[in-house]
Amino acid sequence: MGELDRAYDAMTPDAARAKYDAWADTYEAELMAGGYRLPWHMAAAFAAHVPRDCGPILDAGCGGGLQMEPLHLLGYRGAVGLDLSPAMLEVAQAKGLYDRLIEGALGDALPFETDQFGACLTSGTITPGHAPPEAFDELIRVVRPGGWLVYSMRHDAGQEPAYLDAIAGYEANGAWREVFRTPVFRTIPVGAPEVQNAVHVCEVLR
Repeated sequence: MGELDRAYDAMTPDAARAKYDAWADTYEAELMAGGYRLPWHMAAAFAAHVPRDCGPILDAGCGGGLQMEPLHLLGYRGAVGLDLSPAMLEVAQAKGLYDRLIEGALGDALPFETDQFGACLTSGTITPGHAPPEAFDELIRVVRPGGWLVYSMRHDAGQEPAYLDAIAGYEANGAWREVFRTPVFRTIPVGAPEVQNAVHVCEVLR
């Protein structure tokens, strides 16, 4: 999938913003044609652990809202979407899934109060070519203790050791407690069979 490869090759927030702005109109169609599974696996794990009355939900790296669609159908409300691409946020706005949509990059300081959210999900975002592993610092900060952080993580040859080291470190230092992890699965089995992810569900402790 050429556009996906070019997005992963973007090495700065400005480059990634430009790639996703240019891709916004065809992003979902291309991923669906490739057999994209991540939104549905994320939604299943989220719904199995996070109550519908958890409080506000941050969709960090929301793109065009693809990840929020199944959760909205399941009754989750009070979502705030954050993404670095204005064009992707326009796609999300048209779906009516979010209370607010905010432009911002993962890895930067987030424009939210500490403990503001009951849950956060981040799907396909904290990964090489997108956001650095230390982006979790801010997500942990804005989720209240006892809240939930549900994220995807690559487990394939394209992963960098710093990401897996980071998530092990958050567990070791008591920032979160992992309560569930899916088996590793092919994320885009038709279009990019080499990409594999697992979905992780963590209770925020800090």
